[in-house]
Amino acid sequence: MALIALLALVVWFQYNKLVKLKNRASNAWADVEVLLKQRHDLIPNLVATVKGYMKHERELLERVTELRSAASSSINPQNEAELTRLLGAINVAVENYPELKANEEFLRLQKQLQEIEYTLREMRRYYNATVRDYNNAVEMFPGNLIAKTFGFKKLEFFELPEESEAEVPQVERLLKD
Repeated sequence: MALIALLALVVWFQYNKLVKLKNRASNAWADVEVLLKQRHDLIPNLVATVKGYMKHERELLERVTELRSAASSSINPQNEAELTRLLGAINVAVENYPELKANEEFLRLQKQLQEIEYTLREMRRYYNATVRDYNNAVEMFPGNLIAKTFGFKKLEFFELPEESEAEVPQVERLLKD
């Protein structure tokens, strides 16, 4: 009888642990989605402000607008990586427009975007850490037995391609793509 009670206690403990870790990962993902939405909402204002000054970078601005639309409809790490790269290219291109660098609206939007990007990087790290903890619990004994029994599945990490984080955007190359 004691063995059955101990087994039931282990099952109960492991099940609750899996639920808690899964909920933590879901909450972290919701936070990432909120930041991505804030970024997507900010982009049209940034593009509109920059458009009047940056006549030669029209293709770049159009690509940013297209990617923003695609990213808003469904979160895709590839689209997000490209969007991050293109937003960096806008910042590089701004160096050629001193009057734009002095525009208060642009500076405000740029500061907001930088804050969102920083927070997004941190939230992505937090989300991936919660996914790692959850996946470990799903795969390690005895959690793997409970996970399999109750249908808990591994979660995917939110990863951006490495080149998007390491590469310095080159405006001329982006315009040719």
